[in-house]
This record gives sequence, structure tokens and C-alpha cells, in this order.
Amino acid sequence: MTGDTPHRLQDHAAFRSGAHDFQADIERLATNETIRTILETVMLATEMRFAAVARVTEDRWVACRTVDEMSLGLAEGDEIEVQSTFCQQVRQSSCKVVFDDAANDPVYRGHAIAERFGIVAYASIPIHRSDGSFFGTLCALDSQPRDVTNPRAIAMMEMFADLIGQSLETEERLEAQDLALQYERDLARLQEEFVAILGHDLRNPVAAFQAGLRQLGREPMGETAQILLPLMQSSVQRMNELINNMMLHATDRLGGGIRVAKTDDAPLAQTISQIVEELRIASPDRQILLDLALDRPVACDAQRIGQAISNLLSNALTHGLPDAPVEVSGRIGETGITITVRNRGRDIPEETRRNLFRPFHRGPSAGGQGLGLGLHVAASIVAAHGGGIEVTSTDGLTEFTMQLPH
Repeated sequence: MTGDTPHRLQDHAAFRSGAHDFQADIERLATNETIRTILETVMLATEMRFAAVARVTEDRWVACRTVDEMSLGLAEGDEIEVQSTFCQQVRQSSCKVVFDDAANDPVYRGHAIAERFGIVAYASIPIHRSDGSFFGTLCALDSQPRDVTNPRAIAMMEMFADLIGQSLETEERLEAQDLALQYERDLARLQEEFVAILGHDLRNPVAAFQAGLRQLGREPMGETAQILLPLMQSSVQRMNELINNMMLHATDRLGGGIRVAKTDDAPLAQTISQIVEELRIASPDRQILLDLALDRPVACDAQRIGQAISNLLSNALTHGLPDAPVEVSGRIGETGITITVRNRGRDIPEETRRNLFRPFHRGPSAGGQGLGLGLHVAASIVAAHGGGIEVTSTDGLTEFTMQLPH
């Protein structure tokens, strides 16, 4: 509202209800104990009995924080007509208004505002943000003469006004950062929900495609089909892994962690053998060696552990030397279960190893393949079982070792 447009004066009740036009400005100052300390210090130093920080615009004067020992009845959110204040003059000129005794002051003697409110001593100092924009005033008043025009008192109040302006800037910056952070969180959650929905909707067509390829594999095939079918099966297997990783990552993020359903007699050896066989079919030109010594049932979620091993194997097949075998071994020891996936190839740099299990992180040799979720999901599954994954990569041999408790 500007000019002569009338408006209804608001009050403390409007602020308490959260409906004040200047709600955010008032809240920044009304809840800041530093502001109260500043006002009390001004009153102590000048012997004034009322001090306030006011938000001042062209047509509004609103109290944002007050300390009132004169029973003026002005609290946070209370508004008076700006034309009845000296603060409008301060806003227009960006200069302070200060007098010790209105009756003896050559400028303010007989002033209508002073007489109307019984103001004898008064100080109003402009408050600017760091960009120079005007916010309001630091003001103090009393109905008795006070010594407020002395240079030390004015310097103190100007310093406090600058401090309030800087405080406003800091509060607004923090609020903007909080809003930006909340926006990023909301956006991330929407993205994760989208990924979960996308993964779910992709499962059925991929499953149908897999079934169709299995059926084709039982039919007589020509030479070209015999070449193309394994390639198609490999691609579908890779799509299925990506979907599973997307789904599990989204579930992890949205649900607060990956949930596993352990059973005491989980068929882990059977599950690992099945995973290896599927990847042998999908990658017929690669050699995968399997050495399992899991001679008794184990307590785990075999399906989830199988997914973790599948991710480790896919990683080894992608980054290992094509003419070197990938090895999978499993043992039950005194401290738990150890499963290792090995491949020959370039050593993984130490810096890359530190970030391997972060989501959406891909090594420099990934060549744009995958989402960078496989190793993260594998580590999350193992962690959900109370175990961990370690990686070593020296002398051309890379090993990912899963340790699971009994």
C-alpha cells in the first residue's frame, strides 16, 4: 500500500496469529535475543524507558521488537500511523533524529508529534541492510529530558543499528539457504519416487522380454539368430540389473534403509550358483569360475545377497580383462561367511576406491555404462546384514570381499 490508499492498522494479535503483513520481518527480530540485549543496552546507556526496532516503509510503521518501561502498550506487531512518527523523516532523509529535550530544542520545540505523544527525549537511527536498502529504525524515547545527543551515545546507537542491519542480512541469508535446502530435499524425494515408479513399471515388459528370449532359445535357430540371441539375453540381463538397483536404491532412500528378510536355512550356495549361471549365459564369451565351500545352511536373505553378488560380478565383467577369468569364491569360517569376486585388469586408483560405494559414482573406466548404483546397492545389502565390503586392487588383481556374520 502506498500513497493515500487507506489500510487497516495491524496489531500484536495479528502477529501472534501469524497473519501480519510483516510477519517474517517481525519474527526475525522478535525471536532474536541479541536484539533484546541491544535495546536494553541502549536504555541503560541513555536512561530512556522505551526502545524499539521498527519496520518502516512509505506508509507503515510496525514495531518488531520493543522493551517498554513506560507502559506505552506497544508490542511486537503493533502499528501506528507512520505520519505520526519521526521515523518517516528518518526514512526519507536516511539521517538520524535525536534531541534531549523537545521543549528546548530549536528544531523540535512545539513539534506536533512530540506534543501528541508526550515525547521529551528521542532518538531514531536508520537501519540499513548491507546492500544499502532501508529497513527501519532503532528508536528510543522518554517523557523526561535525557542526554542522548552526546557523541558517545550517538556512536553507540549507530553501531547497534549497523549490527541489526547485518543481523537481518544474516537471518535472511540463512532462511534463503534453508528454503533452497528444503527445495533440494523435496526435489530429491520426487526424483526418488519417480525412479521407484519407473523401475516398477519397467519390470513387467522386461520380464516378458526375458520369457520370450527363453522361448526362442528352445526353437531351432539359424546362424545369425545363434549370434544375436546371446547378445539380446545379455542386454536384457543388464536391464534387469539396472531396474533392480533402481528399485532397491529408491526403497533405501524413501524407506530409510534396505530391509532384509533373513532365514536360518537360506539356500545361499544355490542362489550364488544360479546367479553365476545366468551371467555365464548372458556373457558366453567370458569365463566365470566358481569355487564354493558353503557346506551348511546360513542365516541371511539369500535373494538380496544374490543381488549384491550379481552387482559385483557385473562390475568385474565390465572392468576386467576380457581374456582373463572372473573368479567367485565362498567360505564359511569361524567369524562368518566370506565371499570374494576377483578379476584381472587395471588397478583401481586409491582416490577412486574411496568413492566406489557412493551412489551414482562411476569409475573413470566405466565408459558411460550403468547408473553407478551397483556397488552402492551391494554395500547397502551387506551392511543391512551387519557385514561389510572391502576392496583391494594391486598388481593387476582386483578383489571385492564380502564379510557376513553367521
